[in-house]
Amino acid sequence: MSNEILVNITPQETRVAILEQGVTQELHIERTSGRGIVGNIYNGRVSRVLPGMQSAFVDIGLDRAAFLHVADIWEAGQDDESAKPIEKLLYEGNSILVQAIKDTIGTKGARLSTQVSLAGRMLVYLPQESHIGISQRIEDDEERELLREKLQHVLPVEETGGYIIRTMAEAAEEHDLKADIEYLHKLWHDIQQKSLTDSAPVLLYQDLGLSHRVLRDFVNDDTKRIQIDSRENYQNLITFAENYMTNIAERIDLYTGERPLFDLYSVEDEIEKSLAKRVNLKSGGYLIIDQTEALTTMDVNTGGYIGVRNFDDTIYKTNLEAAQVIARQLRLRNLGGIVIIDFIDMDSEEHKNSVLTEFNKALMKDRTRMTVNGFTTLGLVEMTRKRTRESLSHVLCESCPTCQGRGEIRTAQTICYEILRELLRESRQFDANGFRILAAQPVIDLFLDEESQSLAQLGDFIAKPISLQVEESYTQEQYDVILM
Repeated sequence: MSNEILVNITPQETRVAILEQGVTQELHIERTSGRGIVGNIYNGRVSRVLPGMQSAFVDIGLDRAAFLHVADIWEAGQDDESAKPIEKLLYEGNSILVQAIKDTIGTKGARLSTQVSLAGRMLVYLPQESHIGISQRIEDDEERELLREKLQHVLPVEETGGYIIRTMAEAAEEHDLKADIEYLHKLWHDIQQKSLTDSAPVLLYQDLGLSHRVLRDFVNDDTKRIQIDSRENYQNLITFAENYMTNIAERIDLYTGERPLFDLYSVEDEIEKSLAKRVNLKSGGYLIIDQTEALTTMDVNTGGYIGVRNFDDTIYKTNLEAAQVIARQLRLRNLGGIVIIDFIDMDSEEHKNSVLTEFNKALMKDRTRMTVNGFTTLGLVEMTRKRTRESLSHVLCESCPTCQGRGEIRTAQTICYEILRELLRESRQFDANGFRILAAQPVIDLFLDEESQSLAQLGDFIAKPISLQVEESYTQEQYDVILM
């Protein structure tokens, strides 16, 4: 399916939208102040080894120490049986060459690996390995064997590293592969030299910025155009493309229209919609998406859709449409980790299999690694989607300071009763002449109306005067009891 890529650049951030048939399917945002570290290579220092967890914390120069598990420590010739415990491999104070494989997400530090991989346009270079792998997305056996032969033909005689042939290389010529090999060899040599001279913790190599990764990772034969709205960065991308991917340069266009690029293609509207919990279906049904620390849940509802034949048919058609929309929302919102989908209950096994087939088909457009399990005994579909960076909502939003991310606040009546209990505690602890309640307008209004008798009764009980004062800056849950 043909696609188009839009690149919006400001000094503060780079935003990329991938459109298929004019509809936004993916959004990527990279901010100058919080650029991701996946792919970066560091000379790190081991700050703590945890034998009980078979892991270690490594200082790579960030605010929070990064995490290295024993399974991500590469050793030449090792297998599962001969793998050593981490306390035999690492010691506090060790300098160690590591690569970030996951960004800092929430309260979790970045995850590291000692197995280095360097991505080029056609190939991924594995300097510590020796085998040649091929992307699973290249399915034709003859094409896979042909690509393997092409690569082996252009490899230097003294080559000791391994390679993964990327999907981009499907129609590559030998000279394209050779150019990639030379570029990756030089890159690895420079990293090694820097690691010998720069003391830990230090950044040795930073992966390409988002605008350049677009050309390397997102563009394929189906990409008909890449539009960019920054003249300076347009020139940089053209130069980059001419040096490393000449067949792409002619597809890069500078957008000079007066209307903002993302407005023209309704991307801003899609960003706004992707932050909402509710997603409406064309049929009249809807999804409710809840993202938590542990997992993401998606609940399918028929809503206003009543169908035209019978109830089972209504449910089936709603679930079919939801399967397509859920696949798109996973990409659009970049939802990762465990995902639980609650399709509307279906009695027919044929309908269940059909919905699951449609869902798996829709997920094939997604480049991210996923596993999907069938319907459980409770009628839920469980799946996982690899999480390497923050979801869209985590990039653009923060917890509400009023509700602390709960999505709800205590009622004014609940706060009134809390204040009455606090007044009673204060009166027993301090010998004050009186008390003043500072609270939000709804709480004070309740004390003046429905709860006026409760306040009067407490005043009589503690034999102290109680006054009220509205604090405009207070949220509904905030209050103070002042001793007079």
